[in-house]
Amino acid sequence: MSNFLGSHAINMDAKGRLAIPTKVREELAHLCGGRIVLTANADEEKCLLLYPEPEWEVLRPKIEALPNMNKAAKRLQRLILGNAAPMELDASGRILVPQPLRKHANLEKRLMLVGLGKKYELWSEESWNAYLDDSAGDEEMPPEMEALSL
Repeated sequence: MSNFLGSHAINMDAKGRLAIPTKVREELAHLCGGRIVLTANADEEKCLLLYPEPEWEVLRPKIEALPNMNKAAKRLQRLILGNAAPMELDASGRILVPQPLRKHANLEKRLMLVGLGKKYELWSEESWNAYLDDSAGDEEMPPEMEALSL
């Protein structure tokens, strides 16, 4: 069971390579031998999703099982499965982000790796900061959040 938390500022080079922070790398090495899947986020936020391989293998059949005659389900399948890039951290803990995924998330040099429990999100630093600055007060709060005490 993964427990990815926190935000990490990282850099990507001109070839699309980025080094996973040491703490994250160690957890990924322990959890999945450094084997991960990187894919597009299907939400309106333009970021990437980074799954350890075991988490991906739980999620993938659920996405595949969606009714492909439904336009929304087919779109989700195309975004998530069609952009999935299995990869393994190299000896230095780096990965190469494929160009289509870099373009999808508007990734350039400065990035943010954000832990969400079972996965990470990979954002451009600019998009991440804009997301944090955006007031989400316009959205209706789901009942589960109304009962949450922080």
